[in-house]
Amino acid sequence: MTSSLPPGFRWGVATSAFQIEGATTADGRGPSIWDTFSGVPGAVAGGDTGEPAADHYHRWRADLDLLAELGVDAYRFSISWPRVQPTGRGRVERRGLDFYRRLVEGLRERGIEPFPTLYHWDLPQGLEDRGGWRSRDTASRFADYAALVHAELGDLVEHWTTLNEPYPSAVAGYGEGRHAPGAKEGHGALAAAHHLLLGHGLAVRAMREQAPSQHEFGIVLNQSPVVPASDSAEDAAAASRQDALLRSQFTDPLFGGRYAPGLETMFSAVSDFSFRRDGDLETIGLPLDYLGVNYYYRLHVADAPYREPDPARRSVADIGVDTSRLPDVPRTGMGWPVEPDGLTEALVGLRNRYPKLPPLYVTENGCVYPDRSDFADYERITFLSEHIEAARAADVDLRGYFCWSLLDNFEWAHGYKHRFGLVHVDYATQARTPRASYRWYRDFIAGERERGA
Repeated sequence: MTSSLPPGFRWGVATSAFQIEGATTADGRGPSIWDTFSGVPGAVAGGDTGEPAADHYHRWRADLDLLAELGVDAYRFSISWPRVQPTGRGRVERRGLDFYRRLVEGLRERGIEPFPTLYHWDLPQGLEDRGGWRSRDTASRFADYAALVHAELGDLVEHWTTLNEPYPSAVAGYGEGRHAPGAKEGHGALAAAHHLLLGHGLAVRAMREQAPSQHEFGIVLNQSPVVPASDSAEDAAAASRQDALLRSQFTDPLFGGRYAPGLETMFSAVSDFSFRRDGDLETIGLPLDYLGVNYYYRLHVADAPYREPDPARRSVADIGVDTSRLPDVPRTGMGWPVEPDGLTEALVGLRNRYPKLPPLYVTENGCVYPDRSDFADYERITFLSEHIEAARAADVDLRGYFCWSLLDNFEWAHGYKHRFGLVHVDYATQARTPRASYRWYRDFIAGERERGA
């Protein structure tokens, strides 16, 4: 392979708090919307909850040793808002902050750069009870929380990510009902998307006001290129609607200085967009130091009938699109199409669409396949190798690659059924067993270092 990656390119892995920490009532942690949602019968496969997850809250030292043995330069993790502020406002739980201080100190001791994400979907239930992300006040509370954590950990952390994937938070959580908090709304989901972005901008502003010059701030978005299932005008229009909902709704305000064209027409029957206020675009579009891109697969879509005939009663997820069309390509154990060149397309497409785009990181990329008894996961090795090469092929300012995930974990509405980890976790005993892909990635990183990235 001929490297096109810059000096200092970071190789890492990623996790999130609710998916691995467990200990959901330990040391004063408050309930999150995912604690509440996973307690609803039928909401999560198998009736699974955030307990025990990978019990990372108690086993973090051993997990950091796995990171050190893996040889990564950076570790992307998230901070649990209800572990720091049990109700999302007011009182701070010192034991929660101390846990994350120990974690980042442990990373620094092992020569690993911490890349914390401040919000990875686990909104404190106390804020949801007040309206959640539908409410503008939640954006302000998020900025307060971000400034608080930054002030506490800023001496050890230089790279700060505000949000992970606001699209699933807003659309899957408030529009489709398949993620927490389980709502199926139109106006509420659109308001949630806007307030997530507003909270991001307010948080960046608040942290920058107290940050030294070397601190960098960014956001992470999921980027699935949308492909029409045929050459028909109807499928092309469906792809345009899906892209507006999934990508432009977020990337245009962040990097294009505008709201995504078409959204108001698509949802005029369910929302008056009164949540938008003068000055919001300027706050949302504050310059960033990096953008994280999460890529798993392309979306192949076709035109379809609306599920709800009455436009005024539609959820934001009902846009006349069929996303079940799959190309004739290999699929992962979750049924997702394996199309590595979609990652190249996602990265290059962002660069071409937004001239003021900041440097990029691939912040999540990974897969699920059935386990063998010897944990020889050759399919995952092939998947990662091909996607790393696809990232390398993109002519963009790419600064790092993070594999999802270090550990098997709670996979949201899928519960514990699917395993993304480079390391297998036996949930009954909490034993960690590195898979063949862990050893492959370790050797790959070592080889990249020898070649100078």
